[in-house]
Order: sequence, then structure tokens, then C-alpha cells
Amino acid sequence: MTTSEYQVTGMTCGHCEMSVREEVSQIPGVEHIDVSAETGKLVVTSSAPLDDADVLNAVDEAGYEAARAS
Repeated sequence: MTTSEYQVTGMTCGHCEMSVREEVSQIPGVEHIDVSAETGKLVVTSSAPLDDADVLNAVDEAGYEAARAS
């Protein structure tokens, strides 16, 4: 299992979290998603390393901006 953490901007509520979760869950290999509008954190656990671009594009599709957390 691999865990990747991202910082998402623009989320304000549970609906925002749901939108991000729905888009990211469509990426092959994703096993678990933790997303918090309060902290702006997105943590993705996957069966294999994910391409950051895939996650960032999924967040963009949901209507938000993300960056890999350092």
C-alpha cells in the first residue's frame, strides 16, 4: 500500500468532500480516501504508487485545486 497526501483549496463543506472523493475514487488502484474540508487535506491510499497528475486532475474535475503536500 502507498499513501499520498495533498493539500486541496476551495473546499468548504461535506458536499465538497464528497465531490473530491467521487472523482479520486475513479483512479485505478485507489483503495481508501480521507478528505477534510476543514483542514484541506486529501490522503489517498492505493495498491500501487499513483501518478500525482491523475490525482490533481481528479481534484480539478471536482472543481478544486490541489498540490502535493510536502
